[in-house]
Amino acid sequence: MRAVKCAIALSLLVLFFFTNSLFAADVAKIGVIDLQKILESSNSGKSIQAELKTQKDKMESDLKQKGSEIETIGKRLERESMVMSKEMREDKEREQRIKINDFKSLQKKYRSDLQKFEVQLMNQLQKDIKELVDDIGKKGGYLLIINKYSVLYAPGSIDLTDSLIKKLNAKTGKRKKK
Repeated sequence: MRAVKCAIALSLLVLFFFTNSLFAADVAKIGVIDLQKILESSNSGKSIQAELKTQKDKMESDLKQKGSEIETIGKRLERESMVMSKEMREDKEREQRIKINDFKSLQKKYRSDLQKFEVQLMNQLQKDIKELVDDIGKKGGYLLIINKYSVLYAPGSIDLTDSLIKKLNAKTGKRKKK
């Protein structure tokens, strides 16, 4: 009888230790990054914004010039329409319509080109961020690293944005020096 009591006590003791170790498993590490902050604060993000602004300004100045040419033709047509022959006036009106259509086509082309350029630059930035996030995740033992804007609540202690910006600046700084 005594042996049975010892066996039951020993098995309860073993069961107690094993169940405690199951409940004491590591807590999953989760990290959060703020992509908008990276775009606004990192050297790469600032560079992308500057390149896009330069490209946009160049396109806008070209469109402004084309718009002023159309205005000039319209004003000249208004002034001289009374003294022009019907054929000449129709030619000038047709020329104005062609210029307006060319302007609209160029405007659409520039918008498309700017979007393609932005996508190209953003894809490179995302690729760089992905590499760094993978590295941070593996080295830091994170189970999950997600974008801040898809999370409803996250304590600041799991925000990895600042460390990611530092690493991204270092990475792009090395690339520019080459």
